[in-house]
Formats: sequence, structure tokens, C-alpha cells
Amino acid sequence: MIIFLYGEDTFRSQRKLKELEEKFLREVDPSGNSIDKLEGEKLSLSHLRESLSSSSLFVQKRLIVIRNIFANKSESIFSPLADYLKNFSSNNIIIFWDNISGTNLSKNKVKLFNFLKKSNPEKNHFVQEFKPLSNFQTVNWVRQEAQNRGSSISYQAANTLVSFVGNDLWRISNELDKLLYYKQSKEGKSNLIEVEDVRQMVRGQIDENIFSLTDALGGKNKARAIELLEEQIEAGANQVYLLSMIIRQFKILLQVKEAVEAGLSSRKIINFLDLHPFVVQKSLTQSRYFSRELLKKILIYLIEADKKMKSSRVDLRDILGVMIAKI
Repeated sequence: MIIFLYGEDTFRSQRKLKELEEKFLREVDPSGNSIDKLEGEKLSLSHLRESLSSSSLFVQKRLIVIRNIFANKSESIFSPLADYLKNFSSNNIIIFWDNISGTNLSKNKVKLFNFLKKSNPEKNHFVQEFKPLSNFQTVNWVRQEAQNRGSSISYQAANTLVSFVGNDLWRISNELDKLLYYKQSKEGKSNLIEVEDVRQMVRGQIDENIFSLTDALGGKNKARAIELLEEQIEAGANQVYLLSMIIRQFKILLQVKEAVEAGLSSRKIINFLDLHPFVVQKSLTQSRYFSRELLKKILIYLIEADKKMKSSRVDLRDILGVMIAKI
């Protein structure tokens, strides 16, 4: 079986890829030993053949996931690979995932692309393209996504969110997480996300301010860190929400730090942590400021601070002021 997932909307295509991998784990091989993930940029035809020929005593079927084959720098691989796949007949499953749209491909790549994009169910060849959603489609996607996460959002609120963010589903997913956290923190209130919630919580600048705050902390610029914190609070940012965003960023920094120490490349970190590339790139730079031990200490302190804020009236200035002074 050959499956081709491609298109510029990498949020939905990566989600589909994850669904297929989880289905294989659930129905074929819970151990995951029969799943092989290959980097298309470095793939050779011999490597692919070797992976497909590997066998297991316990599982007869293998899943081979190949990412970004069209980023391969060896132009000579594409035509032979297309010919090989035309005659491919096996119980094994090959999934090609790529963020290309199919435009501006070199001659050598066109042959493979044209083969992969032609669905042929009779030969177990399936294709799904993920084009960017229109504004109308994005609004409907937001409403369904909120429902899938156990909440709901009014049409007007979803429309406002899309008008603020556009059709970047990575960014929208992050914003929905913030909005859901905000609604959950308001005890006794409805979990319906409304226009005023979006207007209050979704500010394009706040993520940059969190990055700036983390930069200041990493650079031991305590005066600047306190200044940025004061600016956010004086601007009317919800303190519970602001603390949740700081906790989120330090969790990401710890994950990125551990991934780097494990030898993962930036591309693998993006895929493994399922984060927007922009967030990963910023966090890679910031993680150099901190040791893993310090990040863990900061997180423990912040999580305890979050509990205090929810159980008693504690000012965020006092909580973070103490933390900043100790760093």
C-alpha cells in the first residue's frame, strides 16, 4: 500500500499522519517495532529497499514513513524511485509525507510527484492533498476543533479569531488552547468561547512579549524582565493567563533542551514535539541560556505558584519577582 499526504497545510497533514500511525499501532503492532521513519532528504533507494525487506517473527506487515522526499538533493533518485514504486506489491505500507504543493518542481521530481498524486484504490494507492483553508472553511474548522476539545465557540468568536490570526492552523490551535485554559480558570462560568474572550486573550504581541521575557531571564537581565512583566500587567493582561503562558514556554524550553541533548535535529524536534517551526526556532536559541536542571527548578516553582494563585489572592508581581531575583 502507498499513501501520499501532501500540501501546504502541514497542521492537518501531520494530524492525518499521526492518525495513520496510531491506527497501525492499534491494529497491527502495538510495540511499534515494525514502524520505520526515514528522512527523505537523505534517503537512497537501497536504504528504502532494505527497510522494506526487514522482517519480524511477530508482525508480517511494516509501516514505512518517509518525510520530505522532494527535499532530497540527489536528483538521480527520483526517476528510479518512481519506477520502483510502480511495481511495488507488498503487504507493507509506505506513507510519503511532504509539505509541497507540486509547483516549481524540477523535471526529475515531476515524474515521481505525478505518480504519487494519482490515486489508484484498486492497487492500494491513496492520496490526500491538504490545501490551505479559505477563511470560511477555517471558521468552520475552528468551531469543530473547539468541540473536539470539549468546549464550544460562537460563530462570531471563531470569525474574530480567524480575522486576528488568519488561516495558520498551528497558531489557531495554540490560541484555542489559551482560550480553553482561560475559560476553565473562570469557575462557574460557561465554557462557551465568545467574542470578548477572543478580543481579551488573543493578542498578536503577547507571544513576542513572553519570548522577550524569557530572553531577559536567560540573559540575567532582571531589570528588563521585571519591566516586561509590569508592562503586561499594566496593559491589563489576565494574571492567571499570563502565568499559564510563561509556564507553557518554560515547558517547551525544557522539552527542546532535552531533545537537543538527545541529538535531535531542529526538523525532528518540530515533528516530535508537534510545535510550530517558529516556536521551535525561538526556543532553540533560548534553551542555550539555561541548564536542564535550572529549567526544571523554574518549572516546579511556577507550577506551585500557579496553584497558589488559584487557591488564594496572590499577586503575580510578587510571585515572579521572587523567581526573577533567584535566577
